[in-house]
Amino acid sequence: MKSKTRMTKSERIPNGEIRNPPRVAASPFADLGLRNSGFIRHSSSGFTLIELILVMTILTIAVSVTAPALADFFRRSTVHSEARRLLALTHQGQSRAVSEGIPMGLWVDAAKGTYGLEAEPSYEPTDQKAVTFTSDADLQIQLDGFGPANSAAGGVPGPVSVASLTSHPNLPRIRFLPDGSIGEGSPRRLIVLGHGTLASVELSPNGLNYEIAPQHN
Repeated sequence: MKSKTRMTKSERIPNGEIRNPPRVAASPFADLGLRNSGFIRHSSSGFTLIELILVMTILTIAVSVTAPALADFFRRSTVHSEARRLLALTHQGQSRAVSEGIPMGLWVDAAKGTYGLEAEPSYEPTDQKAVTFTSDADLQIQLDGFGPANSAAGGVPGPVSVASLTSHPNLPRIRFLPDGSIGEGSPRRLIVLGHGTLASVELSPNGLNYEIAPQHN
């Protein structure tokens, strides 16, 4: 009987080739050409100390450049926010005057930095909806342009004794009448000043309401 000799998987055949060579698991990065690159070694090691220092230096420079501009932006935004709150209060006063049929007053105490909205006590002795606001300590509110409102708006003629109509005597105010008009003697402008800028709430050209005046450079 002829003895059968088994060849191992890696045994060479006479022509010098290897029959059934051992298989090597393919690298998942083989198709990307990254097997022998430094990318894999670098990604596993993370950032170096020099890289971290460089990133922190760039961030520090960026913050130092932008911080003053951001701080100035936020300071200026308080001025415009206060003006928008005053404008909203004029809308509220006008709306209440019409819906409730009573004159409303938006008073301003520039010395104390306070302002508010209330029904005139001669019509409503106790106003449960009266509101009072205090402006930012760095802001000033000025009233300008006292005089009669547009006569076409139907304002009540003649001066009004503010002290006899309000619980805040001797304070300037905007009067909102039940017919939706602005009372004569009301200021035409409410100016908010602070942080090197200003915002103005002004009587509209038709004299029917107030609006934020456009800013001119």
